[in-house]
Amino acid sequence: MPSEKTLELKKQQVAALSEALKSSCAGIIVDYKGITVADDTALRKKLREGGNTYSVVKNTLLSRALKDAGIEGLDSYLEGSTAIAYSENDYTSAAKALFEYADKHKNFTVKAGFIDGAAIDAAGVKNLADLPPKEVLIAKVLGGLNAPISGLANVLNGTIRGLAIVLNAIAEKQSA
Repeated sequence: MPSEKTLELKKQQVAALSEALKSSCAGIIVDYKGITVADDTALRKKLREGGNTYSVVKNTLLSRALKDAGIEGLDSYLEGSTAIAYSENDYTSAAKALFEYADKHKNFTVKAGFIDGAAIDAAGVKNLADLPPKEVLIAKVLGGLNAPISGLANVLNGTIRGLAIVLNAIAEKQSA
């Protein structure tokens, strides 16, 4: 049986991780087995640059933190070597970085994840990684909203142009 001090330390770790997961918009669980320290350091650096937090966590502690955070459906993925990457404000950067890394390292696999508290499998995380950046999505939405207005302006401009041509033709006919 663990000592009181060890038990209290684990409770604090679970509470801190649970609070971090509650405030996160997305998180990805990975199996990191078989990667070198240098590769792990490079991955951590890339994730930090994207505003993500990456940590290796014991499966039981992560399971309890996920449960406390209200994220259900990920317990079946908590086997073997487990690490989690999560972000408070970017849905896609961790997924992109982790799948890019997994393509280069065969032992590294993405297990599952969550978006706004809802569990997703590895295929869902892959779909998240394939999304274009936020700026591109916003530009597409604004372009879609701008298209009808541009079309209306072209139609009105065409009508005015036609009226000008007719008035010009009448003026030329009367002057001749």
